[in-house]
Amino acid sequence: MNYLDVVNNVLRRIREDVVTSVASSTYSTMVGALVNDAKRSVEQAWDWEALRSKITVNTVASTGTYSLTGSNDDCKIIQVLDTSNNRTLVFQSRQWIEQQKNTGSSTEGEPMYYCAAGIDANGDVEVMLYPTPDDAYVITFEGIYRQDDLEEDTDNMLVPWSPVVQLSVALATRERGETGGTSAAEYFAIADKFLSDAIALDANRRADELIFRTV
Repeated sequence: MNYLDVVNNVLRRIREDVVTSVASSTYSTMVGALVNDAKRSVEQAWDWEALRSKITVNTVASTGTYSLTGSNDDCKIIQVLDTSNNRTLVFQSRQWIEQQKNTGSSTEGEPMYYCAAGIDANGDVEVMLYPTPDDAYVITFEGIYRQDDLEEDTDNMLVPWSPVVQLSVALATRERGETGGTSAAEYFAIADKFLSDAIALDANRRADELIFRTV
């Protein structure tokens, strides 16, 4: 469902006229902002299948820190693969990697470990690899990469639309101060129910990740 469709779904539920563009009026623009707030809240509530993707980094010899372009600062890294050597990189703390770099006899080679290394000027996550690559390797970061705010009417929302609409209605109801018989608290409870149902459905696609197994 695209941005305009979601906004119009919210407007209908709060008894407002639908619009031909999110920017058609001051009120629809405000609802659009609430939709983005709700979308971000829903995105952060669960590791949605629709938000799973991969970012590939091509390493350069003697360079150990890389930006995950397009990741944003609220991503979640699930798995890191050195696809050049068919190897899974292991997470280590930044302190451990810095110690190895300072005390190890060899600090360059095929990367085996990674850690978070901050946020770059574009708001994307930076990662540090160890050993520092000594050649060109293809490193794939599989993770949950949350979508930017919706801006254009035709921007498609990746997460389930129903909990976003219901939470947007709750936010809009609280903002306008009148509900026509349903309290804002009730709308938030409805939104929570839609969210929990959506999470339950999405979780079935990754049931293996929710089962603890001893090795």
